[in-house]
Amino acid sequence: MPPSVAASDGLTGVYGITVAAELAGMSVQALRLYERKGLLEPTRTSGGTRRYSDTDIARLRRISALINDGINLTGIARVLGLEADNTDLHTNNSTLRARNTALSTSNAALRATNTDLENNIAALRTGRS
Repeated sequence: MPPSVAASDGLTGVYGITVAAELAGMSVQALRLYERKGLLEPTRTSGGTRRYSDTDIARLRRISALINDGINLTGIARVLGLEADNTDLHTNNSTLRARNTALSTSNAALRATNTDLENNIAALRTGRS
């Protein structure tokens, strides 16, 4: 397998179908089949030529690994979908944890301010300032 060196930002389609097939270690026909089955969606040039990104190549390698594990194409579609969902959930969870930390910090500051205000009110009621 050739070394994995990014040719672009990873998302931009830069490889033609023959190069992509070679990088992924599979046939051109397999790439077309996976596209027909909805497992892959390469970008297209204005002339309709498929262009594969580094992300597409990684996905093709994942498909190949799943096939080697004995999973059929329908199962692979399900696995890839669940993996994408899992990634989204992890991202959302990280975002929520960060927001929770920020809110906890803000809440602590508000509690401190509230305590100070309550102390000031109590002091004013007793005639101390």
